Amino acid sequence: MADLPFHDRADFDDADRGFIAHLTPAVIKNADGRVVWDGDAYAFLDQECPDSAHPSLWRHGRLCAKQGLYEVADGIYQVRGLDLSNMTLVEGDTGVVVIDPLISTECAAAALKLYRRHRGDRPVTGVVYTHSHVGHFGGVRGVTGGGIPILAPFGFLEHAAAESVYAGPARTRRSLYLYGPALDRSPAGQLGAGLGLAASTGRISLIPPTVHIRRTGQEETVDGVRFTFQLGPGSPPGMVFLLPDRRALCLAANATHSQHDLLDLRGAHVRDPRLWTRCLTETLTLFGGQADVAFASYHWPTWGGENIVRLLSQHRDLHAYLHDQTLRLMSKGLTGAEIAEHMQLPPALEQVWHTHGYHGSTGHNVKAIYQHYMGWFDGNPAHLWEHPPRQSAIRYVECLGGGAAVVALAKGYLAENDLRFAAQLLNHAVFADEGNKEARDLLAEVYTRLGHGAENAAWRNAYLMGALELDDGIVPATGAPGTAVSPDLAAALSVSQIFDAIAVRVDGPRAWNESLSIDWHLTDLGQCFRTTLSNGALIQQMDPPPQPADLTLRLTKAQLLAMLMGRDVEGVDREGDTRVLKRLVAVLDAPVRDFAIVTP
Repeated sequence: MADLPFHDRADFDDADRGFIAHLTPAVIKNADGRVVWDGDAYAFLDQECPDSAHPSLWRHGRLCAKQGLYEVADGIYQVRGLDLSNMTLVEGDTGVVVIDPLISTECAAAALKLYRRHRGDRPVTGVVYTHSHVGHFGGVRGVTGGGIPILAPFGFLEHAAAESVYAGPARTRRSLYLYGPALDRSPAGQLGAGLGLAASTGRISLIPPTVHIRRTGQEETVDGVRFTFQLGPGSPPGMVFLLPDRRALCLAANATHSQHDLLDLRGAHVRDPRLWTRCLTETLTLFGGQADVAFASYHWPTWGGENIVRLLSQHRDLHAYLHDQTLRLMSKGLTGAEIAEHMQLPPALEQVWHTHGYHGSTGHNVKAIYQHYMGWFDGNPAHLWEHPPRQSAIRYVECLGGGAAVVALAKGYLAENDLRFAAQLLNHAVFADEGNKEARDLLAEVYTRLGHGAENAAWRNAYLMGALELDDGIVPATGAPGTAVSPDLAAALSVSQIFDAIAVRVDGPRAWNESLSIDWHLTDLGQCFRTTLSNGALIQQMDPPPQPADLTLRLTKAQLLAMLMGRDVEGVDREGDTRVLKRLVAVLDAPVRDFAIVTP
């Protein structure tokens, strides 16, 4: 820690550069008066770093807390610190093109209003979504009602819609641990989320793209603003672009002022760092030397051609190093957990602030790489068929002499400052007997101390949320992006995705003995799907064979969505046994949005 360059103020200079005005107060409310964003709650970050925070994370939080309207380059402006992500505005011939309109419509509208207050009432003449995560599109109806060009990478809509549906309830619950919305904004509580301060909690919207970016090198002009695009790898797809006439490079989320995550702690597909490395190499080849400033969807810009090349090169080297060294150590028989413990970054990368793990981290990125190649099983037969956590905990506690004995042992490790093993012991005690108050209280204390020592914002929030729920019980699943599927996202689902979403709700054992089929004729789309419930699985087929189904429904996609949301729907033509639909609904399971995490 003493070796880190705290004397280097370059990031603070860059974060302040081009400042025009704050949003005062930095509090944004929805139409009902509920606060969806409160940047003023982070004023405490102006203090010196307390013992309850990692100095590096505190420094990063102070940088992320800088908010307002900033000039990035001639005709390019950013609103930062009014949501987890940034909104960038590029002035064109007749109006302004908005890039990544934040998470919530309320925040996007406030950002646009702040811009217009200082740059005039320019109309929004285009929108660019760089990525299909909600922070890059959710606020779009706060800046436009549509009818303008909206650019996005090919495949954007499919990924944006699916993100909130298939594993949505579980990811939403885990997002509470990632972002910590229930934690106090204080030196001892939530002080950031790595990519920014927090995620806003307003209305999420989506307007489908009108222009799809399908290849690297594709050029588009919107309101006189020229874009040259580079598609990124992986799923979901993303893109960066050069504004050649402004000598400005948008890096989206590919290279920011934090190590990115390869596996989002709320749950996601593992990103491939090998492909990420190649993408950054291509960015250097395509755009190196052609930009005087690089800005991103998070954090603050980087000015100067050499500095941009250095930023990209170091992020490229970071991903390559983590990938290659993980594979090297894997080939020596080390497991993901062992590699994460062993991994050290090269000193030249460790000394650079933007490679530090405020959002992603070396530890959990290494485990993600291992998972990408090897899956969950580490090869040890003892781990092949372990008891579930509660059953294992009961047996461990029994072997150790009971709950009181486990707590006594944990106190010993706590006294030796081995917080990690104290947490493991106490976790067993709590899972064996969640009513063991002494174990719960001590585990909450251990989690709090682990959180206060974490450099990674998501780790800090997870530890502190665990402590909170051990003390106060489960926090309701509100205050995280994706808490409920918005109407815009539901409408963006393809019919196939809609039936996928139904299929994952089928209670298999309850449906074992059910057998039924329904034909769904989507009259507005000219499509026909058959869903068949067989052996507890709901199978879908487009353009089914001519054999009759048990029930045939003729309806629009909007009527299908309304029906599945439990609303009464008129005008649906039914043919066959109408009881079949009730039989299907009867075996659908409702997701549990407030499931336990730190207790059994």
